[in-house]
Amino acid sequence: MVETLPISEIWLTCQIPARDQRRGRYVPGTSSHPAKMLPHLAAHAISSYSDPGELVFDPMCGAGTTLVEAMHLGRYGIGVDIEPRFSALAQANIELASSQRAAGAATVLTGDARHLLELVPASAIGRVGLVLTSPPYGRGTHGLVRTTSTGVRKRDHHYGDRERGNLAYAGWSRLLDGFASILAASCQLLRPGGTVVITCRTVRRQRDDLIDLPGELLSVARSVGLIPVDRTAAMLAAVRDDGQIVHRANMFSLMAVRRARDDGIPVHLTVHEDVLILRRR
Repeated sequence: MVETLPISEIWLTCQIPARDQRRGRYVPGTSSHPAKMLPHLAAHAISSYSDPGELVFDPMCGAGTTLVEAMHLGRYGIGVDIEPRFSALAQANIELASSQRAAGAATVLTGDARHLLELVPASAIGRVGLVLTSPPYGRGTHGLVRTTSTGVRKRDHHYGDRERGNLAYAGWSRLLDGFASILAASCQLLRPGGTVVITCRTVRRQRDDLIDLPGELLSVARSVGLIPVDRTAAMLAAVRDDGQIVHRANMFSLMAVRRARDDGIPVHLTVHEDVLILRRR
């Protein structure tokens, strides 16, 4: 049975568009990663669950959002990514943050996070104050689009190379098993009382097949000995003073909802990510 935890708080993390959150703070190529964490979400989590000078770790760091925001907040970051082109992108973003005189520093490593204890320096074991990460959402995402004379074409909507063992291509069962291995290893990096923050959202495989990924990940986290502390909702939409919600959904999300409703399926746009907060025993 999938576990649940009530939402206790709303994080207003998308009051300006994601591209404006990144502008000038990340290299232009950052847009090539298909599932980037919102910088304001990462910054809020880091500020709330770690102290200046502490070590922040992201086992699937992608373009390096966790690392960059940790640096600007005076923390030290370590990140791992299985895709060399994304770890190179994270390194470019780290170098940009350093050039902007960020108070902290960060390191990114290329490798499979299921074996992260073979990758990270031994000095990090037992010293990490916060693990902040997000899982892949299956083999593809909406990515970016451009209009051509023959229609609309997607780009940057795949995570990378399935031959490397990227969990995005593993199927849901193996993805969850792999994430369990990553969390178990990450727990060994945490200091006593350290925090794990996982950002995720529900996933729709078919228009009438909704996967409760937050609930699945909560069960996985419990299985490796993490204790649930809280669950919040990080907004992917702007909330105006009058309470009106202004979505930031892309064209493909809108089209999918409209098609489903035309077929009589009561689908809604996703306007938040679940944020699971857990602690080491």
